[in-house]
Amino acid sequence: MADFVGAVDQGTTSTKFIIFDRQGEIAGQAGREHRQIYPRPGWVEHDPLEIWTNTREVIQRALTRAGLRGRDLAAIGVTNQRETVVAWDRRTGRPLAPAVVWQCTRTRDICRELIREGGLDRFREKTGLPVATYFSGPKMRWLLDNVPELGPAVAKGRALLGTMETWLIWWLTGGPDGGARVTDVTNASRTMLMSLPDLAWEGEILRTLGIPEEILPRIVPSSDSRTWGLTRREGPLKAQVPVCGALGDQQAALAGQACFKPGQAKNTYGTGCFLLLHTGPEPVPSKSGLLTTVAFRLDDQPAAYCLEGSIAVAGALVQWLRDNLGLISGAEEIEELAGQVPDSGGVYFVPAFSGLFAPRWRSDARGVIVGLTGFATRSHLARAVLEATAYQTRDLVEAMNSDSGTPLSGLKVDGGMVHNDLLMQFQADQLGVPLVRPAVSETTALGAAYAAGLAVGFWSGLKELERNWRAERTWQPVMGREERTKGYQGWLKAVERTLNWID
Repeated sequence: MADFVGAVDQGTTSTKFIIFDRQGEIAGQAGREHRQIYPRPGWVEHDPLEIWTNTREVIQRALTRAGLRGRDLAAIGVTNQRETVVAWDRRTGRPLAPAVVWQCTRTRDICRELIREGGLDRFREKTGLPVATYFSGPKMRWLLDNVPELGPAVAKGRALLGTMETWLIWWLTGGPDGGARVTDVTNASRTMLMSLPDLAWEGEILRTLGIPEEILPRIVPSSDSRTWGLTRREGPLKAQVPVCGALGDQQAALAGQACFKPGQAKNTYGTGCFLLLHTGPEPVPSKSGLLTTVAFRLDDQPAAYCLEGSIAVAGALVQWLRDNLGLISGAEEIEELAGQVPDSGGVYFVPAFSGLFAPRWRSDARGVIVGLTGFATRSHLARAVLEATAYQTRDLVEAMNSDSGTPLSGLKVDGGMVHNDLLMQFQADQLGVPLVRPAVSETTALGAAYAAGLAVGFWSGLKELERNWRAERTWQPVMGREERTKGYQGWLKAVERTLNWID
């Protein structure tokens, strides 16, 4: 009997394979980073074949470390960096271009034209999304316009377009030899091409962007008892294991945090930062610059929806401090450096490297460091880097409180940055609510495992998953209201300095 479930966690900077037991505890894992490719300012690419190669490697390594075989897994789930787009040849499996990453701003002219013709919110009523470089649909249009091989491949019926979970599920279930071509509702809801109420590709938007529906994957539930396909015996698992669960990374973290009820929220502190609030079985329109998106759909049950605030640069700013400025040699050093001073000394860092995402949606913004004086040191800059993530999150919470009408009373947190105690305490202080870190920090992979395990009956239902969740640490706010307000007002002034930089 299979006693475990596996999850591929394909993120922006690395790919992991994590094996979970019935209690949601980690039984084995392995990971590997992939290259970040920056061919031009504002452009970000990944090599899809490198990611698939890494996926195979980490599956094998995780199984070996756990002393398990593929047949010990009841199912496989996949979670992925959302909005990143791949184009490939269905007969050969060869990518027709590098993957265009969610952070990439190359579609700025396409989005500007769409906005000029119909406004920033021309598709929001149907998709829950504004027109922005962030989403997958404009990236697909860019590939169709700019990759010479893609047009002929479309004409011959050989071209496929999809996000990263589509690419990996296709390969896991056979690739050119009958691989399943699917995208789950959470990833489809990030394309700007899917109707939220109908959970189907929206024909009018497809025609506006000139994207043929036949090259897109089939939209499926996040947890699907029908199973999309089996892994191949000649593949990395050396066994036939059902692949039947998929969630975009942030929705996967929502599930991994057991936020299955309306009103529950989580924030993931990773490369970017993503705050999701479960709103129930009906889409809730945002009037405050947030996104309305799908939280998950379990088999044939109605979909659950959420409000989301998205920040482009969070942990990536720590990496930038390490790699571009050389102020630290490792990301773990930033807490010690920032802790050498009691505050940022009036320094603010707004990391609008590729514009501002929620709640402002300003692609013309660019990053700034303000408030510099001769008093400022590298410690003040390090602290400003951490505080930037907390201030950006407060922007999202202020918008979310406005949309929901109910102030957030607490926040579950996850992601790599939640192990930075200085940041977590400052975040609790800025929000004025407790922050709770779970015992299992790999919530993104856990959510994908839950989706797959539910599909095959490995877990009995959501109540069992809720029982698995346990708190590991809580941070209570201690900062006074006056100090909290003064710091945030300075942040808002700093953000104003980023606007209108790109004509």
